[in-house]
Amino acid sequence: MILDRERSPISWIDVLWLVFLGGLALLPPLFEIHKQLTLLAIGIFQLFEGWLIKRVPRRGAAYSVAIKIVLATLLLDHTGEMGINSNYYPILYLPVVSAALYFGTVGALAWTTVASLAYLSLLFPALQEYELTQEGATVLATRILFFFIAAILVNQFAIENRQQVQRLQDLSETLEETNRQLRRVEAEARRAERLAALGQLSAGLAHEIRNPLGVIKGSAEMLSQKVKDSQPLVTELAGYISSEVNRLNALVARFLDFARPSALELRPERIPDIVDRALQASEAQFPEARVKVERQYATDLPEIPADSQLCEQVFVNLITNAFQAMNGQGGTLRVAIAQETSGGQPGVCVTVEDTGPGVPPELREQIFNPFFTSKKDGVGLGLSIVAKIVDDHRGTIRFDPGTASGARFRVFLPKSAAT
Repeated sequence: MILDRERSPISWIDVLWLVFLGGLALLPPLFEIHKQLTLLAIGIFQLFEGWLIKRVPRRGAAYSVAIKIVLATLLLDHTGEMGINSNYYPILYLPVVSAALYFGTVGALAWTTVASLAYLSLLFPALQEYELTQEGATVLATRILFFFIAAILVNQFAIENRQQVQRLQDLSETLEETNRQLRRVEAEARRAERLAALGQLSAGLAHEIRNPLGVIKGSAEMLSQKVKDSQPLVTELAGYISSEVNRLNALVARFLDFARPSALELRPERIPDIVDRALQASEAQFPEARVKVERQYATDLPEIPADSQLCEQVFVNLITNAFQAMNGQGGTLRVAIAQETSGGQPGVCVTVEDTGPGVPPELREQIFNPFFTSKKDGVGLGLSIVAKIVDDHRGTIRFDPGTASGARFRVFLPKSAAT
């Protein structure tokens, strides 16, 4: 695992690097041009190291350590009569520590071995003229062992730092997901409160409206019977009154459906069977629709305690809305059913997705509100009743804004029975 580093073009740490390298440049041998050029190369590379790692993320760290080993070896070779005896040998801690920061334990030890071998390569020219004494071998072994000790210590710190960063990231993601769920629950609670208040209001209005409607319809029918043959115009107008009263009665019935507490008749049901019946009912309403239906049903789906009629009403409403959205230009309706866990409860999730014009972002928070509709002849109770039925099943329904086009609704029904 490589440690992530985000660097500004020139940081204060880089300035310190340049200061310390400048100090090395002022130490003997002062007029060794190769030494000064090597230090300059190390300084320039230190400034552009972050750019290299960012430009080549997969191999940039390896390139960086390798370049530092080469430059450190060159510096040792030009700062002493024999490079193996150079007082600048601690420069090799630069690639060793870098490898410990960038890589895991195995990678850090591997690069430390490479750096040690590069250091020992300076021994061969010296052996042409001198003999390696026991004291010299002890010094070399001590220096190399300290390379490995430094690599392990720094690597341990780097690994702990990465783990801490990962824990903080996981905690941040958990908190973010918890906040999303909390906002969703708060929105559902507010919607439930609005539904309850509007439900009571709708029930009262519906009862008050239904009584005079009965009187109007009865009077129109009596009037039509009395003047049936003598006054055709009056008969026709009375027929209009009766038909409009029937339409208002249907509207009042929807208000009552919205306001009336659902009496669920729960039985173990196969959700794919309910969805298939809803698809057949919706397709029968749009026989000429150029809509392609795609089914994606998972196998081994569990049975869900549900009221089959009310659940069928839920899916008929969603599928009919999809057909209406694509009516005219055609499109694809995708219905997917899969096992899912929501809020720690296992269950079945039904996804209904179309390729229509979708829902504008500014309207997405309102689509489940009662009496909100974008249709000219709509009442705005369809999705409100759907949400109420799903809530009564202790499930959830939400609009998924992740689609690029069209609309996607997800209905989750828990495996445990609603109480």
